[in-house]
Amino acid sequence: MKLIHCADLHLDSKLSANLDREKARERKKELLFTYEKMVDYAAANSIEAILISGDLFDTHKITQTTKNTVLNSIKNNPDIHFYYLKGNHDDNDFLNDEDDIPENLFMFSDKWTTYYEADGKITISGIELTKENSSSAHISLVPDIDKYNIVMLHCQLAESTGKNKAEVINIKDYRNKGIDYLALGHIHARKTEKLDARGTYCYPGCLEGRGFDECGEHGFEVLDIDESKRELTTEFVSVAKRRLYAIEVDVTGAESTTEIYAKTEERLAQEPCTKDDLIKIILTGEYDTEAEKDPDYIVTKLSESYYFVKVYDETKLRFRPEDYINDKSLKGEFIRLVSADETLSEEQKNTVIRYGLQAINGEEVK
Repeated sequence: MKLIHCADLHLDSKLSANLDREKARERKKELLFTYEKMVDYAAANSIEAILISGDLFDTHKITQTTKNTVLNSIKNNPDIHFYYLKGNHDDNDFLNDEDDIPENLFMFSDKWTTYYEADGKITISGIELTKENSSSAHISLVPDIDKYNIVMLHCQLAESTGKNKAEVINIKDYRNKGIDYLALGHIHARKTEKLDARGTYCYPGCLEGRGFDECGEHGFEVLDIDESKRELTTEFVSVAKRRLYAIEVDVTGAESTTEIYAKTEERLAQEPCTKDDLIKIILTGEYDTEAEKDPDYIVTKLSESYYFVKVYDETKLRFRPEDYINDKSLKGEFIRLVSADETLSEEQKNTVIRYGLQAINGEEVK
């Protein structure tokens, strides 16, 4: 039997943290298109079930377009079973009444629910974790060790960190219980490891990266199960329309924006970035007080080559106050004044001098 395991689609995300209104609206649609692309893949590749381990949606305010698209994708593929376990972002508003539930959509509750596939040889069990049941849910889970057992949870492992709050479990509680595949959701980066001698646990990550804390490749897991032998082979399918990259560029030694841009281009050439991608450039290193630096110029120029670009300036000013002891210019007087201020830390002095020199040089202070 072949299945897809996905999670954290976050359909209807606002996506306004980095993008302007137009691009945010476009990316919002692209997340929905990527979901449809996954379902199309399932239909074309003999996938019999899709496991959605939480956070199908990002908010309780689901647009009618998104709701209809998801429902129609399920109804139009009656040969595919959709197993949907709600996560901490999901809400009951997705389905208004019993008549909305397609026959091939299977859901869960705050009690263990088990479904059977492959003539009963494969079990799919899941529970929606809450504050009340998260610490004890494992106790009432008793899989049949003679079957191939899949368990779905949306949670955070005790040793992991997540961007948003989800119930926490100790992975040790789910070891040696006869689980063959623990289908997890909540962590947006792909992670797959052995659960115990018998089983594996997997976070497939999100289908599309939404922010620069979700860089890299994104997609879903394809599970190919030999239920008779209880053997599993997996394949990760990259499906995201766009990738996000956070790239550090050491600009030490550069004396102008032109030279900084050249270093940035050289660094970008080392990455597989394309015109469809979102890029965050992080300028690092040291620069001299006489150096000219305009991050906005870099953003504007690179925006011709990429879908979205932002630049973070984390460079440090390199100077020695003693070099300005006899400098009678406004710049020298300013540096001496700030350097002598005993109420400021070295980092604060660096920031004040940096902004002050920008103002003295007639540059926009940022």
